[in-house]
Amino acid sequence: MDSCCVALKPNSQLMNARKTGFGNGENGFLGERTRGSLNNSVWVNHLASSLRTDNNKKIKTGAFAVVTSNTPREAMTLQPRRVGKQRVDPKNVASIILGGGPGTHLFPLTKRAATPAVPVGGCYKLIDIPMSNCINSGINKIFVLTQFNSASLNRHLARTYYGNGINFGDGFVEVLAATQTSGEAGKKWFQGTADAVRQFIWVFEDAKNRNIENIIILCGDHLYRMDYTEFLQNHVDSNADITISCVTVDNSRATDFGLVKTDDRGRIVQFAEKPKDADLKAMQTDTTLLGLSPQEAMTSPYIASMGVYAFKTDVLLKLLRWRFPTSNDFGSEIIPAAVMEHDVRAYVFRDYWEDIGTIKSFYEANLALTEEFPKFEFYDPKTPFYTSPLFLPPTKIDNCRIKDAIISHGCFLRECSVEHSIVGERSRLDYGVELQDTVMLGADYYQTESEIASLLAEGKVPIGIGRNTKIRNCIIDKNAKIGKDVVIVNKDDVEEADRPEEGFYIRSGITIILEKATIEDGTVI
Repeated sequence: MDSCCVALKPNSQLMNARKTGFGNGENGFLGERTRGSLNNSVWVNHLASSLRTDNNKKIKTGAFAVVTSNTPREAMTLQPRRVGKQRVDPKNVASIILGGGPGTHLFPLTKRAATPAVPVGGCYKLIDIPMSNCINSGINKIFVLTQFNSASLNRHLARTYYGNGINFGDGFVEVLAATQTSGEAGKKWFQGTADAVRQFIWVFEDAKNRNIENIIILCGDHLYRMDYTEFLQNHVDSNADITISCVTVDNSRATDFGLVKTDDRGRIVQFAEKPKDADLKAMQTDTTLLGLSPQEAMTSPYIASMGVYAFKTDVLLKLLRWRFPTSNDFGSEIIPAAVMEHDVRAYVFRDYWEDIGTIKSFYEANLALTEEFPKFEFYDPKTPFYTSPLFLPPTKIDNCRIKDAIISHGCFLRECSVEHSIVGERSRLDYGVELQDTVMLGADYYQTESEIASLLAEGKVPIGIGRNTKIRNCIIDKNAKIGKDVVIVNKDDVEEADRPEEGFYIRSGITIILEKATIEDGTVI
């Protein structure tokens, strides 16, 4: 985009140039005759040097002016310098990935693990999604805030992103674990998403981070592929203080998210966190303006926040430290208040995105990966998803029937049937096993053939699934031991049940076999 447009008529006169700008020679007025020749004129040289471009460069669009005088042959063509839009430099961006709270909606999968450490897609962890998106976007300054059940998450980050062939150059991955410090306020753990960032605000004021112009805040429990540079470029182009990445959602899901309303320029004029009833209806908007068809707009009349934020660094620090020093949450406190005082923009994300916030959404998002043409898939050589290199052998499959399934590394399948299911790494499925509509998270270690034979001889149950067991509509957590002739089908169609003493829970009609649980031979659930 050119910075100006200059139009000068033939024989028109310009003002004299001064160090402080253009003045009117001889106290004249703009348009009066200017004394002197164009040749070697101070004001002409000044104007020409300020507007001249490289003679070797072609100008495709823009304006130019021809300055003439009463003296023949005195003419000069002035061309304006092209000014390109500011491009986002990922090196001047830092990302903060929130490690999540207690994970109550994903319990019992979060009984011993933080939400971002929960497996997804057979061999990945949820934290791998925002981490890989950052790496693929060229963002190499990554902070991960952790608090609840963080041991497995910290272990995975250390094994995956600290020097395993992933080059961060002058960047880093730094875990900022909740800690207690001196003073009354320092005795508190993270009170919410905003408070977690506030407690480490000193990190972003450190000398090594002073070149950070923008900060993006990400969640560790979402499934999507996103180029954050496009999101950030939109943020910079609009000169917004805050930009929120958004998706359109239908009535059934609208109450689960923060909803926004925008004006015709994309500026957010209203933000409501998980509204209900009349407040929900008031947040409906015409989503055809975002490119949806009339039919799509009828089913998805809401614009929901993804929980992906871009802040100007100085704006974020001022909001947390000075403007709202006691506000603990971004979605319910900081963002709604900032909308009233700052330029907050919406960026509409048009690709697949899923919030893995409940057992049902976790189950459905995993099984959707097994479809022939899934809406989301991990397979993309240009933007790969990274995870811990486990160096496992290929899976061994012996005379099995497998349909619409994902089988991870290092598994042993013998004369079994797997349909519309995910089988996690190091899984063992014995003769006659039938697995349908099931997410099996796998095992952390192997048992040898001799160990398995010894356990069976003693009447005990080894890790994996025993002979002739039938399982449907189920999530099997890590290192579970399921015996032979077991039936897990939720035969009574129970929606909710807590049976930890028997090794399982039921959530939304989905049976969840607990981590390290033992389901004895012949059990029927």
